[in-house]
Amino acid sequence: MKNLPTDLLRTFVTINQLGGFTQAGEMLGRSQPAVSLQVKRLEELLDIRLFNRNSGLQLTEEGQLLLSYAQKMLDLNDAVISRLGTPKVSGSVRLGIPNDFEVSFLATTLGRFSKSYPDVTLDVSSDISTNLLHDYRKGAYDLVMAIEESSLEHPQLTDFILEPLVWVRSSNFILPAEAPLPLILYPKGCLYRKSMINALTQANRPWRIVYSTASLLGIHAAIKAGLGISALAKSTVPDDLEHSMEYQHCPSLGSVSVGFCYNKNDLSAASRMLLDYLRNALHRL
Repeated sequence: MKNLPTDLLRTFVTINQLGGFTQAGEMLGRSQPAVSLQVKRLEELLDIRLFNRNSGLQLTEEGQLLLSYAQKMLDLNDAVISRLGTPKVSGSVRLGIPNDFEVSFLATTLGRFSKSYPDVTLDVSSDISTNLLHDYRKGAYDLVMAIEESSLEHPQLTDFILEPLVWVRSSNFILPAEAPLPLILYPKGCLYRKSMINALTQANRPWRIVYSTASLLGIHAAIKAGLGISALAKSTVPDDLEHSMEYQHCPSLGSVSVGFCYNKNDLSAASRMLLDYLRNALHRL
């Protein structure tokens, strides 16, 4: 039986996550030729082609199949290393996360972390990013995951990804002709709220606020009830809601940066371990 080296699988998965050989090399600390050689070795080992290189690194059918297995194999490998190959870590971590990411992927990520590090206590709070960053500067958190504008010259966040904003509505939502667009929003200070209002105003698209809440469940419930339309990061949209970059003359909202705010010198061992888990999960989106 052949054995699949995990370093080759990790390179393959990272290329797909980041969208290129060069980007994957920067994250993995390898040159672009070295990344290309690893992909070639993996293809030769399996006797398949992984990418249609003439189609912007689009995966072949075999590549798609390998990707699903490779991610599971790496998750299992990382769980074993975390549980058995690292010193026991204890303590507590105060983590702040954006409301909409609390449900979409952090629940599973934090669950895996807790199983790997059962002696670490997590104190997690969710809020809009403006409040999270404000409270972090006041010492309320050890580590914050947050959202900010993608065009900032001096970003506050590190290890970030660009996440597109999409218009979100229920399948039964019907907008009367020429009626102002009914908006479901987070409170003032939310970047999503600011992006929607600015884009609609610049496009001369009439709008009105029909519902505002700091609760993600409240946002989802209002959308499902057909009260109006909202915007969320694409990866956080529930499967039972519809979404698109544009909607009935509503302009594109562009992208936001999703990343982390922390002081590396102040991080405890437990905080560093948690940051690695969150960072890896974020770059898999």
